[in-house]
Amino acid sequence: MSKFLKVILKNLIKGPSTIKYPFEDSPAPEKLRGKIVHNADACVACHLCEYVCAGGAIKMQESEDKKGIDFVVWHDTCTFCGLCEYYCPTKAIHLTNDYHTAHLQADKYNYVEKTFVKKQPCTCCGEPIVPISLAMVEQIYGKEGDIRGLSKMCPQCRRKILWKGGVSKL
Repeated sequence: MSKFLKVILKNLIKGPSTIKYPFEDSPAPEKLRGKIVHNADACVACHLCEYVCAGGAIKMQESEDKKGIDFVVWHDTCTFCGLCEYYCPTKAIHLTNDYHTAHLQADKYNYVEKTFVKKQPCTCCGEPIVPISLAMVEQIYGKEGDIRGLSKMCPQCRRKILWKGGVSKL
């Protein structure tokens, strides 16, 4: 019995050895894959993230008013695998190290992240499109690839412009 009392006394003097979560915030490892953050400005709505999502947590669909694309991440079904971040061609998706996903049962259908990817009219024909990010245009066509505004054209108009003069003559 005396050994037991020694352990208790030692622990009382030393204090707690664990973090008092949720009353204290616990440190997260730097490379922890947590909640998804979506940058709508860099997104080109290619749907690749939706395709590779292991848990089916990402949904992209045209908005009701047809003015853009709704990007929705269901945190309840996300497995934090990181495939969406890895395969995103424009790096519009980033997994943070925020792992706090506890919520009330009543909020399970509302625990989502929604962003809106706005469509713009094509500078040639006026058809609504999701513009290509400038980083992607530079990667595809080179540093001078957007002189004629290729990032703000629909694929058909881009083809016409490139067919007429090519990238090197832009």
